[in-house]
Amino acid sequence: MTDTTSSQHHRQLIERITARTARVGIVGIGYVGLPLAMVFAEAGFRVTGIDISPERVASLNDGISHIEDVPSAQLQQQRAAGRFEATTDYAVLRELDAISICVPTPLRKTRDPDISFIVNVTEQLARYMRPGQVIVLESTTYPGTTREVILPQLQAHGHEVGRDYFLAFSPERVDPGRSDWTTRNTPKVIGGVTPACLVAAQMLYEQAIERVVPVSSPEAAEMVKLLENTFRAVNIGLVNEVLLMCDKLGLNVWEVIEAAATKPFGFMKFTPGPGLGGHCIPIDPLYLSWKLKTLNYNARFIELASEVNTSMPHYWVQKVQDALNEAAKPLRGSSVLVIGVAYKKDVNDVRESPALDIMHLLDGKGAKVSYHDPHVPDVLVEEQRHHSVGVLDAALAAADCTIIVTDHSVYDWAHIHCSTRLIVDTRWTQRQV
Repeated sequence: MTDTTSSQHHRQLIERITARTARVGIVGIGYVGLPLAMVFAEAGFRVTGIDISPERVASLNDGISHIEDVPSAQLQQQRAAGRFEATTDYAVLRELDAISICVPTPLRKTRDPDISFIVNVTEQLARYMRPGQVIVLESTTYPGTTREVILPQLQAHGHEVGRDYFLAFSPERVDPGRSDWTTRNTPKVIGGVTPACLVAAQMLYEQAIERVVPVSSPEAAEMVKLLENTFRAVNIGLVNEVLLMCDKLGLNVWEVIEAAATKPFGFMKFTPGPGLGGHCIPIDPLYLSWKLKTLNYNARFIELASEVNTSMPHYWVQKVQDALNEAAKPLRGSSVLVIGVAYKKDVNDVRESPALDIMHLLDGKGAKVSYHDPHVPDVLVEEQRHHSVGVLDAALAAADCTIIVTDHSVYDWAHIHCSTRLIVDTRWTQRQV
């Protein structure tokens, strides 16, 4: 592999990047890709979004955003300036100088990584790539993917990495719903396959993002993202188990946590809840665990945390059943209202949401399940379509039991707590009453 940064392709690419004449492509225009596209467009680059969904592409070209973190007005502004367009045609890759890959990386039902989206994009890149491009994978994956999966396919076509084209990994760090830490001001970790690759990728992102953090290799950058979310998953698993312990001991876990959080050193506050949701925290640690199994190593903390976190919907469904039993009502046939189905507050994202597991478990036990969520008008639960109830007050009055799963800011918790017969609170919203 070429380690020099003085090739003609490299010099010309850097010149186009610093002059902001380089054309940028974002493959996958979802929760990660669209905010990234807007950041590059606002920095003065002409950006092309590539997505396999014709409906999404048409909507974006009409100036309609499907991501709450990207207002349609922001998208329309970049469309009017000629700095953003979307397409389903991968042939546009020939015209681009910089390409960021932001496609999904789910888990299969066997809990093995599904990198088929990355593989498919790489096949298209190999077909259309040309010398002088920098390619950056942002999709979360296991250490080694950039070098072991993407690089061989690109090299097979005769181009030399570090001389003809430049390959790097930079993990996405999107936290939907936040306004304090956004794509622009969240530090960006980057690892290049060669030093020339790192320089090209670092130079690209420095034009649009406030701080870039270089690391020694793509594998190090891939591991950074997995460490970040494994840290969160393990600590959430710990505090969820503390909830179970406090329940056995007759203690209020939230009182214990709030008191512990007054310690100014040596303690970081995590809170229990209905389980893990979103695309990152429930999935990323299992990518690492899978990779280590191939090396004959058992990631015990990850596996135990996953076991605890995935059990939480069952715990809370049992709490609903216990509450109804105390009111001399069976769960079967009772009306249960779920408050909030998004995986976290103030977003419309239901990926891996524990609310869906709770609804499925309640339905399996014969409850009449409904939900209310101002951010999610309808949701699919085990192939059954549910719609958010229209009038919350009427639903609260009709419910035999209400379970609070997602604590959206718009809710009046005092009103909710006094408007329903029984309440099971997975988020300790009563502290706001």
